[in-house]
Amino acid sequence: MLRVCFTRLHIPLRSWPHGTVKYLSRSAAPGRPSSLIISSTLGSRWTLGSLTRSRSISSPATREVVSSEQLGVTEPRIHSDIPIANAGERKVSILWGPQHWSRFHHIWLRDHCRCPDCFHPITKQRLLNTFEIPADIKPIHIQGSTDGLEVVWPGTSTESHSSVYPWTWLQANTYDPALQTTPSRKVPWGSKIGKSPPSVTYTEIMDDKGLHKWLTNVEMFGFCFVSGVPATPEATEELCERIGFIRETQYGKFWEFTADLSKGDTAYTTMALGAHTDNTYFTDPCGLQLFHLLSHTEGSGGATLLVDGFYVAALMKELHPKFHDLLSRVPIPAHAAGEPSALYTPSPPAMYPPLRYHPNTKELVQVRWNNDDRSVMSHLPPDEVEEWYQAIKIWNELLTKPDSEYWVQLTPGTVLTIDNHRVLHGRSAFDGKRRVCGAYIGIDEYRSKLAVLKEKFDGVDDNGQNKAGRPDDSRSIWNSNL
Repeated sequence: MLRVCFTRLHIPLRSWPHGTVKYLSRSAAPGRPSSLIISSTLGSRWTLGSLTRSRSISSPATREVVSSEQLGVTEPRIHSDIPIANAGERKVSILWGPQHWSRFHHIWLRDHCRCPDCFHPITKQRLLNTFEIPADIKPIHIQGSTDGLEVVWPGTSTESHSSVYPWTWLQANTYDPALQTTPSRKVPWGSKIGKSPPSVTYTEIMDDKGLHKWLTNVEMFGFCFVSGVPATPEATEELCERIGFIRETQYGKFWEFTADLSKGDTAYTTMALGAHTDNTYFTDPCGLQLFHLLSHTEGSGGATLLVDGFYVAALMKELHPKFHDLLSRVPIPAHAAGEPSALYTPSPPAMYPPLRYHPNTKELVQVRWNNDDRSVMSHLPPDEVEEWYQAIKIWNELLTKPDSEYWVQLTPGTVLTIDNHRVLHGRSAFDGKRRVCGAYIGIDEYRSKLAVLKEKFDGVDDNGQNKAGRPDDSRSIWNSNL
């Protein structure tokens, strides 16, 4: 049987519903589960049941040894600054400091218990049956300790259930009042980014630290160059797969193209392409796009254009708020119809505006713009038709301002990585023989890889749970992504 044992620890109580309590003691004898022992001023003693309910290592839920860190159990720390917690009829209130407090509903706290009986420590999946929690559930007892908020819940007729919630986790997930959003790590930029564009070397990326640097640059700036890449499709494909598996589309998996119209898209011509994002005709546009110019002979031109869509959206919001509102709420249908064997439209077909904001944080999360792939705007209200055309004209003017455009001539050996949900790209017209290869990576694969690298190199989990002493493949049950 899996046991988590504690040394005897006396912690002052702040309140107790059944009279004055002198102390709460955790104790466990070898081979016995830990239990809550209450000692009152009258000297009476009783047990409230298992604090940490044990589970067999060979049970279906846990067939591997579970570390105390994975259980969320840490060694007690000497700390006098413990928040004050009180339980009301429906909520637990926590006073962090003067004029700084949070409230959590009882049912919400019970649902988020992460003991090994309620939350699998290995798979990180909920085991508790949420739908069996009584709507009027109330704690038997709460108290603050160095480990966090300790709550004892009513259980069966013979035993109770104990939960511990780290303070950092509660602060990071407060909803009453709503959590103040942290400033975005994204750095807006214009044409001056060309003086010092984000870049890493191919050699660096072969190590996870370099991979972390690469994807962090993409997160912050929306693009990043990789220099020193062997000018071959094989090396480029290997580079793409350092992030995750390649997303296959109607253009293939890992693609290589030139101006031969082998695919029904203007990318396969010598024409100039204005600033755009790819896959506006997909319900889920690709997250990253990687380009590698393998060769350009017998001609010139073909300079690459980059525009920070977030920067331009901020300009439009500041200068033309009315038209910015139109672009953030009026959806644009799109299509990819150049291949006889494929006809792509988003599902639903007219649901996605050019500027998409997070409904809670109000942060811009996606730019989705390709006027060449736009379908019929038959869903516009009659009184907004002229205003909408005025809005996209202003949007295009801001996109094409010299201050917004960053032009760069790619050369063999340099791979360009673009966040397709943020940075628009294009190119100038060219002549001669120009050979380019690259691939799409899904947004979820990119975000997953970046999250894993942050865990590995940032030193602590996002909720401040110290990783020191944990195996590299260990993930805290209190990780902010769970």
